[in-house]
Amino acid sequence: MNKSVSLGELAQEIGARLDGDAEIVITGAAPIEAASSGDISFVANKSYARHIETTQASALILDEATERPDGASLHHENPYYAFALALDILYPAEPLVEPGVDETAVVDEDVDIDHSAGVGPLCHVGPGSTIGAGSQLVSSVSLGKGVTIGKDCIIYPGVRILDGCRIGDRVIIHASTVVGSDGFGFAEHKLGIKKVKQIGWVEIEDDVEIGSNCSIDRGALGPTRIGMGTKIDNLVQIAHNVKIGRFSIIVSQVGIAGSTTIGNGVVLAGQVGLVGHINIGDGVKVAAQSGVTKDTEPGKILLGSPARDIILERKIEASLSRLPKLFQRVRALEKLNESD
Repeated sequence: MNKSVSLGELAQEIGARLDGDAEIVITGAAPIEAASSGDISFVANKSYARHIETTQASALILDEATERPDGASLHHENPYYAFALALDILYPAEPLVEPGVDETAVVDEDVDIDHSAGVGPLCHVGPGSTIGAGSQLVSSVSLGKGVTIGKDCIIYPGVRILDGCRIGDRVIIHASTVVGSDGFGFAEHKLGIKKVKQIGWVEIEDDVEIGSNCSIDRGALGPTRIGMGTKIDNLVQIAHNVKIGRFSIIVSQVGIAGSTTIGNGVVLAGQVGLVGHINIGDGVKVAAQSGVTKDTEPGKILLGSPARDIILERKIEASLSRLPKLFQRVRALEKLNESD
């Protein structure tokens, strides 16, 4: 359920400069091209600036340099961040499951569930597990033995968190993700392939968000670790003993092989692949569909497969596009030489 707020109050709450009538009432948010009276919208991407003069939104959130000739606006150095703050105010969070344990849940006797936590329908909580204050297991969530869930977490339907895994505070895990499945560890020998028992666990630090249908493998020995504030999109595979630093962004369909270490503030765009046992430095950005095969220094921007410095890779791509004409010229020179 959304709430109404005056534009003046909203400006004060998000730390924005108001230009216009402070008494305008904002009742919702919408895309700038589809907004109507009562809505607030924003412009963070310059390609949407063409809508500023035609939008029907009651107010816009803009950067400090952009003006709205006709209509109210809020100005902030980071419009997208300010819009996110506004959404929190307009659409306050509501509990997805009430405190307490649903009668259809299966909960072992040897558990510690805070009285303010909610365990929803058809959940399973294994022995020795702990669920912190305000956390919500929405429905059909399964916790193995000795799982720790911190405070104010939201675990969506169908999530599986297996034995010994540790989840920090304010973690969000979306539907059907699996945390703590066995890593892909096998020893080849003359009679076939022997499974290597995976005896580690997964540690997810505070304020991490994990999308739906992800798989995060337990460590073969010791932990697989996801650092504080990191955000992981849907359909991501993280193998055993991977270490991801703080405030990194992992986009959809990324695959990270075992024992790779990723620094703080790293961005892996869609469908990036990383081989195992490499180190990715702080602040590295890897463009979509790239394949990283070796250690990477901090701050690099990479593109291609194998991934190279983005400037070098673009030069290579430009050169490759000229190869057909170059081949024709070589053939013409060869024929000229033959005629001589």
